[in-house]
Amino acid sequence: MSLNIYKSIIFFILVFFTLNSCGKIGGVDAKKFPADPKQRVKNNLEQGKGFRLSDKLKGSKGNTNFEFASSNELWRASLDIIDFMPISTANYSGGIIVTDWYSDNQNSNESIKITIRFLTNEIRSDALDLKIFYKICKTQNNCNVNEKTNDLAKELKKEILKKAAIYKEKNKDKNFKPYKGNQLKSK
Repeated sequence: MSLNIYKSIIFFILVFFTLNSCGKIGGVDAKKFPADPKQRVKNNLEQGKGFRLSDKLKGSKGNTNFEFASSNELWRASLDIIDFMPISTANYSGGIIVTDWYSDNQNSNESIKITIRFLTNEIRSDALDLKIFYKICKTQNNCNVNEKTNDLAKELKKEILKKAAIYKEKNKDKNFKPYKGNQLKSK
């Protein structure tokens, strides 16, 4: 056999194994996604999941729109709920907010520190890991720091989740744009 035949056989074997390794990625729920592609496009555009080429072309001159951490409802709600405390560290990409020690004027020997870790972007009860640390000082250099699990942590988490749900609802309404069937045709 000639060298070209060997090359062809090797090529077809490589293609066969490459295509054979492509497995099926999880299925989709037919109830959530309509069978008609036009209906799927309409739903996605109305929910803000897609983009309209005409919108991109209109706003391309000098109009930039950056979406930072303010688009994450949990992040925004967390910062709003603990806004009375000084922030020591806030790292959106790392998913953590750490406050500085905070003490009200009534008892300067006691202070609290809050850490919030984001485990997921979804608004649900296990999305946040919220810890509260208490520092009690007898003297300036004699302090005792303990993590306490009490009702305050549960209440803060509950308030953050409620506010995040409100932000998500407002954002959903903001992204809704009615779909007009023939938008892609030139005028």
